[in-house]
Amino acid sequence: MGFSVRTNKEEALIAKMISLGIREADIYEQFIRSSGKGGQKVNKTSACVYLKHRPTGIEVKCQRERSQVLNRFFARRILVDKIESLIMGREAAAEKKFEKIRRQKRKRSRRAKDKMLRNKKMHSEKKALRRSPSAE
Repeated sequence: MGFSVRTNKEEALIAKMISLGIREADIYEQFIRSSGKGGQKVNKTSACVYLKHRPTGIEVKCQRERSQVLNRFFARRILVDKIESLIMGREAAAEKKFEKIRRQKRKRSRRAKDKMLRNKKMHSEKKALRRSPSAE
């Protein structure tokens, strides 16, 4: 790709993209004129980077730096983080659901069972005290 960042940062980004299954062909890239601080340089060049990941529909816009090349790197990094949080969120929700079902199905320990039975007995005794003498 050739971003003007250290090679280890670039390699880490590429490795993360590969691990998440993000292909460069799936990313639509467009360059836009930046706005805000930066003066003449920003007004004349298209340094702002817009990325859209076609399969997920996630869009990212980055104009952190005055350099287009750096903004391309940062935009990809943001896009990868968003896709990762989307994927992990789904996996976490599925894991939570599975764990809840597993807890519901497991057997109670002897101690928990004894406690539950004691509470039931106390409750029935309370209710027995509430009964009127004529009901007996």
